[in-house]
Amino acid sequence: MRERTVVTTGANSGLGLATVLELARRGFRSIGTVRSQAKARSVREAAAAAGVRVETALLDVTDAEQCRRVIDRFKPWGLVNNAGSPMVAAIEDIEDDEAQALLETMVVAPMRLARLALPHMRREGSGRIINMSSIYGRLSTPLNGWYQGAKHALEALSDALRVEVASSGIAVVLIEPGGFRTELWADAERQTVERRPSAYEQAYQRTLQGIRLTTPLLASPSRVAEVIARALTVRSPRPRYLVGYDAQLANLVDRAIPTRIKDRVMRLTLGL
Repeated sequence: MRERTVVTTGANSGLGLATVLELARRGFRSIGTVRSQAKARSVREAAAAAGVRVETALLDVTDAEQCRRVIDRFKPWGLVNNAGSPMVAAIEDIEDDEAQALLETMVVAPMRLARLALPHMRREGSGRIINMSSIYGRLSTPLNGWYQGAKHALEALSDALRVEVASSGIAVVLIEPGGFRTELWADAERQTVERRPSAYEQAYQRTLQGIRLTTPLLASPSRVAEVIARALTVRSPRPRYLVGYDAQLANLVDRAIPTRIKDRVMRLTLGL
């Protein structure tokens, strides 16, 4: 069987890097996209240290022409839409340009890449599109509204796309991790500090304390990478993979507790 090519976006660190390394170990032709030559070198160095081969490609996922060139170059059988960034802020503190940039990266770009990859997959008679969501794609909390809104949108689009392309032998899968050790947490901490001054000062301070307390307890992103690899290798992947005990617990609590009570607890916790 011909070696199958999988393109993973945002491959320079965290879940993306763990994914390209794991896929290379599994025998895929693993392509990781990054936004700079320096990040490409770091991916190749990590691959060399792991004893595997990972190819890199420069890609800003918000650039439609770059997306087209990368997809047409590699003609992937598999696409892992991982690129993204955190946004820790109250809705009131986010300007239009910040919101638009987030949605372009985390909602429009994954669907653009999927749309470009579909003709190549259809010609092969099979393919896999893996969209990196989050437990936040299922629930909402204060100070994460725009990020969670993007994940909710990605889930809705993925659900529609999954049904639309199933008859072509193409599977669309959502990965919904809880908290794992990635650079997103450091970015989230930085954003929390930078939001000052704000009417939500106390909530930001408590959020910052929570990030600092929980970050050392987070699991390795390799666990998520293994789930992604499973979704790419099993005959019939599940539509969703909820990854991590914290994600499973949060999902159960969100479904079991009435909204008024959840709202009250979150307000008390954050001082809102």
